[in-house]
Amino acid sequence: MEIKYAYTILYVDDVPQTIEFYTKAFGFEQKFLTPENDYGEIITGTTTLAFANIQLGKSNFTKGFKKSDLKEKPFGIELAFTTTDVDKVIETAINNGALLLEETVTKPWGQKVGYLRDLNGFIIEICTPI
Repeated sequence: MEIKYAYTILYVDDVPQTIEFYTKAFGFEQKFLTPENDYGEIITGTTTLAFANIQLGKSNFTKGFKKSDLKEKPFGIELAFTTTDVDKVIETAINNGALLLEETVTKPWGQKVGYLRDLNGFIIEICTPI
């Protein structure tokens, strides 16, 4: 039996707005959006990043879930995107609505990293490849 990591799905208030943010902030392309605008995907590489609206999430999880909120501390999980120009990507993302969470630093192993929050409050790491 083979198993592959295929999707990360973030539950958000507004799927089209979130897709627009990721396309403008990071240059990703929209892959799919339902006619109801309650689920969509963007092309990020080999793993699909997808978004579903809160109502769809509530229908999937009958016991509920904690919604990401910019007014609260972020969840202890991050999306990491690699690039050779961390500072430029962070600047573009901030110019398109991302919030700086942590300034760019170079780790002891030589990797340059910076942290943002998207418009829904999720953590995004922008880093050089290891």
